[in-house]
Amino acid sequence: MSLISSLFLSMSRAQKCLAFLCVDVLLVPVAYLVTLAVQPNAAVFDLMMPQRGVMLLLLMVLTAALSRFLRIPDIRLNNYDLRCMGRLGVLAILVAACSMALHANAAVMAAIGTHVVFGIVYFLLLAASRVVMLELVLAIYRRTDKRRRVLIYGAGTTGMQLVRALAADRSIEPVAFVDDNSALQGLRVAGLKVLRPVDLPHIVAELQVDRVLLAMPSLSLPKQTQIARRLERNGLEVQALPSFAQLIGEEALIDKMMPIPPARLLGRAAVDPSLKASAKKFARHSVLVTGGGGSIGLELCRQVLSCKPRKLVIFEISEFALYEAEKALAPLAREAGTEIVSILGSVTEPRLVRHVLAEHGVEVVLHAAAYKHVPMVEQNPLVGLANNVLGTWTLARESEAAGVGRFILVSSDKAVRPTNIMGASKRLAEMVVQDLAKRAEHTVFAMVRFGNVLGSSGSVIPLFQEQIANGGPVTITHPEVTRFFMTQKEAVSLVLLAGSFAEGGEVFVLDMGKPMKIVDLARQVISDAGYAVRDDEHPEGDIDIHVTGLRPGEKLHEELLIGEGHLTTAHEKIFAAREDCLSELEVAAAIRALREAVASGNEAAARALVTRWVDGYVAPEVADSRGA
Repeated sequence: MSLISSLFLSMSRAQKCLAFLCVDVLLVPVAYLVTLAVQPNAAVFDLMMPQRGVMLLLLMVLTAALSRFLRIPDIRLNNYDLRCMGRLGVLAILVAACSMALHANAAVMAAIGTHVVFGIVYFLLLAASRVVMLELVLAIYRRTDKRRRVLIYGAGTTGMQLVRALAADRSIEPVAFVDDNSALQGLRVAGLKVLRPVDLPHIVAELQVDRVLLAMPSLSLPKQTQIARRLERNGLEVQALPSFAQLIGEEALIDKMMPIPPARLLGRAAVDPSLKASAKKFARHSVLVTGGGGSIGLELCRQVLSCKPRKLVIFEISEFALYEAEKALAPLAREAGTEIVSILGSVTEPRLVRHVLAEHGVEVVLHAAAYKHVPMVEQNPLVGLANNVLGTWTLARESEAAGVGRFILVSSDKAVRPTNIMGASKRLAEMVVQDLAKRAEHTVFAMVRFGNVLGSSGSVIPLFQEQIANGGPVTITHPEVTRFFMTQKEAVSLVLLAGSFAEGGEVFVLDMGKPMKIVDLARQVISDAGYAVRDDEHPEGDIDIHVTGLRPGEKLHEELLIGEGHLTTAHEKIFAAREDCLSELEVAAAIRALREAVASGNEAAARALVTRWVDGYVAPEVADSRGA
């Protein structure tokens, strides 16, 4: 056997095809003999008769030619299906016809019946030879290759098809089925026994299972994930059979779950402010966008380009984000006839900011650069305050000195009576801009305050998507947490409209309807992904929602206005508020103290000055002492 194995494995594909052709030819005399055995009176096939041997040799030559013409030797053994078997049937019919033609001198009535039997016998021999050769080949490979023993989870149609497909595989050996359906347990399906999942530890040990194949592509991903995790606890490697859609190249789950229609998530009609009225404020101007590589900054750049500015300066601290932004905006810039300038650096660097404003003749500044992730800034307060407050102070002062016409600060609803450093830093940044707005002669300063932006980096929607794609659970911090939401387009349009409405010192806010519960948003995203929430009322659902608890500095509810009053603007959904702010001396004192705290790395001093100047914020140590 080892000699045969070595000989077979050393053969080239052409040599194997020649061997298959020889088999087809040599089966012709075998079929003659079998026909004689089945029909003893078939004298026409008696090879002892004169000239019958010559006819047989001629028929074998014709068989070789017909087999090559039909390309039968080229068919791989493990590829045989009904179509290939049909090709064998065609060869058997043609060979039988040739035999009839060569024996035309025999009695016609007797010859027809005999040749029909000969054709049937030859076809059966051809088919049997393929089965025997396939088993021999598999036996050879199994002796030389280590086969992985697999357990198939799911004894349905897909599982049976998988077993048939693996029957000709030389590297994988299905050993049994496992199925949750008690009606199938104990039966044999496709030659394999169906076992119970509860017996997995025993099954794995007894059958020496290497891995498990999940043959349930129609099952929802979360349920597949739950089964996989249960199997992995038994030390098994788990692989899932893809669905037909995945096999033909459908996008990955996390990429196809969005977009969710904004109006459905917002709980209100989407606002679509027209930029026609404000386009002239940006057209043929030099516009600087800070944080231009972020989600809001990039959308700002896109919409500014639609106004056809003379020059767009993208200021970004992240090299990769700047590269991606430049690549994404290049086609729009060519269409608008706008020059794009990419600046890598931080707004906290006065010399760089001063150079950029002068070198490119900046006329409009849209300041979106900020650290905005609440827990991250809470853990790194000095860096957050330096970037969000001192960076705004540096950029705003240098903009005024350079004669910039308009300066718009992108702020957040977290700046209203903040309970965390991120929100407090945005409120301090607002007060810096408010102070400059009172004294500026040539620069119009204004702020835009809005809530959470759907789909922006760091927002809950991408997080929920990722958690759903991983099978759950979806996590929220508190069942009563609410937030205002808006689309990216709305947020950016608001910033640009504010640039045209602003007269100096206003805080612009959007009428965003009622705040939405995060838990309701989570349910909506799960539903839109095609799954059901699993809870006490629906134990058969797909995705759990887990409550993790409020994070440090997180509020249950956000607000948009500090004061009660607000003014209408030219747009019915946009309001302007004039809010109390610090005096020039107070702002100067706050900035001086903050610079000293950052320079010395004094986190306690930084939190103390924020507590002093920002209404609503209380440093943790102060809150603890009050509680005591």
